Amino acid sequence: MIEFWYEFASTYSYPAAMRVEHLADQAGVVVHWRPFIVGPLFNEQQGLTDSPFNAFPVKGDYMWRDLQRVCDREGLPLHHPSQFPRNSLLAARVAICGLEDGWTPAFSRAVYQANFVDDLDISNPEVLAPLIASVGAGPEHVLAAAASAPVKDQLKDHVRQARERGLFGAPSFVTADGELFWGNDRLEQALDWAVRHQDMESA
Repeated sequence: MIEFWYEFASTYSYPAAMRVEHLADQAGVVVHWRPFIVGPLFNEQQGLTDSPFNAFPVKGDYMWRDLQRVCDREGLPLHHPSQFPRNSLLAARVAICGLEDGWTPAFSRAVYQANFVDDLDISNPEVLAPLIASVGAGPEHVLAAAASAPVKDQLKDHVRQARERGLFGAPSFVTADGELFWGNDRLEQALDWAVRHQDMESA
């Protein structure tokens, strides 16, 4: 088992979300998708109210170039969003709604496509509605559920869990024994760790 913690506004979460299930399937690892909001952690830990890539422009310039290299290597399209970071709160709540029915992974990939390829405003219900429909769910029902107290509370609980696990950014991967791996480039290492931990448990 591995927990995949991701934020829809996070640049490196995009390639991670597109890769994680295929690689996990190959490794025999079950992925638990954990959408959350990273902003509260940035604020608490670093005093930031914006993305670090905006707060430190030289870091941002590097990130966009590096992300292009990463996406080129993985065969993923990338379009620099006209707004960065975009408000991801509603998309995260919708993703929470799909956890029980199993459509969260497909919906999440569609949101990343909308944000980082199609340059669409993922905070807009009219943008999210066709993405919800594309995974076989009812947009009106899901959007209403996303505005409900239980779903809002569940997302807040995900942020609390992320804090307790020591997360400070996205994407992050947490294995069954609590080992934390941060960044798209640590996905393979996290899966290797998860497999070795399972092998030791079974021995």
